[in-house]
Amino acid sequence: MPTLKTASTRKAKRHDKLARWVITLGGIIVIASVVAILALIVGVTIPLFRTPTANVVCTCRLPESLPIDDVLQLGIDRDLDDTRVTGFVWSRSGAVAWIDLRTGKLIGQEQLSPPGGNARSTLRQVESLGVGKYSLSWSGGAASLVEIVPQRANRKETHATRYVIRSLATIPASKNQESQQILVRRSETGAITQATRLPDATIAILREVTTETLMGDEEVSTHRSVLRDDIIARVCTMTMGREGNTLYAGTDDGRLIRWQLDEEGQLARREVIRAYSDGRAITALALVLGDVSLAVGDAKGQLTTWSPVNADGTRKLRAIHELQPHHGPIRAILPSGRNKSIFSLGEDGVMHLDHMTSERHLLSIGPEESRPICQVALGPRGDTLLGLDASGVMTAWQIDGGCPEISLKTLFGKVSYEGYDSPEYVWQTTGGEDFEPKYSLVPLIFGTLKGTFYAMLFAVPIAVFGAMYVSYFTTPGFRRTIKPVVEIMASVPSVVIGFLIALWLAPIIGHWILAFFASLIVVPATFVVFMAAWQLLRRFHWAKRVENGYEFLIVLPVLLGGVGLAVCLAAPLEAWFFDGNFQRWLFEGPLGMQYDQRNNIIIAFGLGFTVIPIIFSIAEDSLSNVPYHLTAASMAVGASRWQTLWRVVLPSASPGIFAAMMIGFGRAVGETMIVLMATGNTPILDWSPLNGMRTLSANIAVEIPEAPVGGTLYRVLFLCAVLLFLLTFTVNTAAELVRQRLRKRFGRF
Repeated sequence: MPTLKTASTRKAKRHDKLARWVITLGGIIVIASVVAILALIVGVTIPLFRTPTANVVCTCRLPESLPIDDVLQLGIDRDLDDTRVTGFVWSRSGAVAWIDLRTGKLIGQEQLSPPGGNARSTLRQVESLGVGKYSLSWSGGAASLVEIVPQRANRKETHATRYVIRSLATIPASKNQESQQILVRRSETGAITQATRLPDATIAILREVTTETLMGDEEVSTHRSVLRDDIIARVCTMTMGREGNTLYAGTDDGRLIRWQLDEEGQLARREVIRAYSDGRAITALALVLGDVSLAVGDAKGQLTTWSPVNADGTRKLRAIHELQPHHGPIRAILPSGRNKSIFSLGEDGVMHLDHMTSERHLLSIGPEESRPICQVALGPRGDTLLGLDASGVMTAWQIDGGCPEISLKTLFGKVSYEGYDSPEYVWQTTGGEDFEPKYSLVPLIFGTLKGTFYAMLFAVPIAVFGAMYVSYFTTPGFRRTIKPVVEIMASVPSVVIGFLIALWLAPIIGHWILAFFASLIVVPATFVVFMAAWQLLRRFHWAKRVENGYEFLIVLPVLLGGVGLAVCLAAPLEAWFFDGNFQRWLFEGPLGMQYDQRNNIIIAFGLGFTVIPIIFSIAEDSLSNVPYHLTAASMAVGASRWQTLWRVVLPSASPGIFAAMMIGFGRAVGETMIVLMATGNTPILDWSPLNGMRTLSANIAVEIPEAPVGGTLYRVLFLCAVLLFLLTFTVNTAAELVRQRLRKRFGRF
């Protein structure tokens, strides 16, 4: 017998040891998995805040046949496989040469002829318009618009073997018209616009519009106009929109002038702004991608961007963003063709890369060996930069800008966006060519908390009061029946709940919205009236039998009767007080609230349905586990069941009830399908329950199919996941601290 007992004890110890190791290993695996998942999402998020870099790709010296004093403009083209980096050099003679920047060899050269055939004309200015397009200004007043097109030997070639120059527009010089600056633009419809700055402080506008006649022939109509302004000081620089409808100029006394032109090139609107009160000269202008914002560089090295905003019923230019200043005058501004990044070149030869929206200073490229950069060009994809220093050395940089539009301010602060009259919190990631992505997470965090708040406002009273009733007022048989039924509610898939409340409940609530608001007053009033009447009825024997655990049989019809009464009152109330249309009164009345069919009322019902079983089950267990001797002692001294519940049971079970509410809160915060299907997914900041919202989890589900892997949006969505983790972690940690304090105060129950 002792041997048997010893063997059984050893076997039990082995099993206990094995179970301990299995449980320990399982716990370690779970913790390691959670840490690995967190490390993954944080690792994807970190590059959002990585510092951009500029790496030298190649350097070479200008060929001896191209004197540095004759260089007017540079250009650069990089093949997709990086086998060849080609630089373009425009010279005053009207020739353009392309050079292999890796070897420094001259690949080819082409001589351009000025419009009008004047062989003595030379190039005065070359303006890069991006994507291989250039606006040329010739001596004598002629102008042309050309495009450098790569030519490949065959389709399998990944790099260009030669380049050709294609003429897009030519405008001969006018008689006796010497120009100081000429801008040429060609719109998508083929209209050609030329703006010529003349020595007498006037600007001549020429527009050629090509139309097709009924016979199929093309007819060219020419429109001329002159922009005169006696108060304008000397114009230092000009720039024009890609469509040729907007012209900007900067003067030597710190004024900005904007002219809006109509279809025929005539002046439609003019605006003059004193940009700088100290009268500093404006030295460089450029339109940022989209032609909405204007980048302005001045003689003191300050770089700002200006955008039209609504003021007094009209659109007026206002300074919106202030970027990293230079130490001297700004010579050139090069906007990126891919985003709102801006390259600027200072008089000291230092280049800055800044992003307009985020106002981030991304990087600075200084002159090497004290040789200031005198010319600079930007590649068509915005990731390659070419600089020419004073000694004739050309350097090409590979720009890795990372995610320039992301900063703490754009994620969590108010930002001034194009088209907005004031700084706003905005999330909007899709749009057209001139679109400005908006990545503010504040509307998403707000929407998450807003939806959770309304859901908890609906679920917590029902779940906690239901748990109180089932634990201490109903019969044991009903308790054994109702608790499993409520717990089964938690097994209903959230996609089914979202489908039902979106397609079935939302239209019903929308039709009876006034009845719903009326029920918030009528149902409690009906219940109070019933309870007052019940005090007179409870003297009867049958009423006392109902009070012993079957109160719901009487209360439930009363509540349904209150709902029915609210429905009956809705129609006359709507006719008497709201002109027969409550939703229209909400929008046009003093409240000014828009009713959306998929709103937070619907979300409260949907999320509440998923949260109620969790809170009810845990709260009921906490209430039922309060020792019986506490309730018996309370009842023995004459306390009623309600007094016992309120004074004894609830304080003792408060740690468990609080934990139940926090677990329900975490469940509501992380819910995806219900809020995805049953709300409008509109990221707005408004506490009104009559409109929708977008939560962090729903935002991930909505945006992830459109997010390129490794892109800014992709990484921001992972940041949303990190915020969800931090939110639930913070809430759970705070809940545990509060629960421990409650346990110390009210006992271990």
